[in-house]
Amino acid sequence: MIVEMVNVTKDMKGHKILNGINFTIETPGVYGVVGRNGSGKSVLFKTIAGLLQPTIGNVKVFGELVGKGSFPKDFGALFDTPGFVPRYSALDNLKLLASIKGVVKEEEIREVIKVVGLEPDDRRPVRKYSLGMKQRLGIAQAIMEHPKLLVLDEPMNGLDESGVQEVRKVINEFKSEGTTVLLASHNREDIELLCDQVYLMEQGELRVFREDV
Repeated sequence: MIVEMVNVTKDMKGHKILNGINFTIETPGVYGVVGRNGSGKSVLFKTIAGLLQPTIGNVKVFGELVGKGSFPKDFGALFDTPGFVPRYSALDNLKLLASIKGVVKEEEIREVIKVVGLEPDDRRPVRKYSLGMKQRLGIAQAIMEHPKLLVLDEPMNGLDESGVQEVRKVINEFKSEGTTVLLASHNREDIELLCDQVYLMEQGELRVFREDV
């Protein structure tokens, strides 16, 4: 089992953001989640990532419980606006993050920076990057350790058309390698082109919206 959520409810500030969700992913592929702003997509993804603890229920990723300080293994994610050390370059930021696990070398980091359309030898500090460049760098940090589960919350935000095409290519390449991708996007075309199965998040509940696999 790749992802398993059992009766997951999340209350925040007196509101039920997730309401008794039962959700499983057994087969690698690209799984889309659509819904209005505030529908709970980001909370769902952060709960799977172990960044938020369910009020009720439990979450397992690759058979192991997440939450309460336990995070998924073989996992990469992009949430909100990526946070980096403003005075560091793109390469130095990713080297810093990579040092936590020590599973990727500088050569691999340089390559992944190129994959997302940035230049590894650009010594400009990240604070001088545009929103789109920061988003590209955020995607680079999510994929650089070649995770088996990749969670992308609105990865196309701030990207121009070439950036969108590059990210779509990255997602398809990871899919072909057997990686499972969870994707939230406001862009209907992203969902239609990339996803094998689509879920609708509405009023804290998750249901199948489109199924191809």
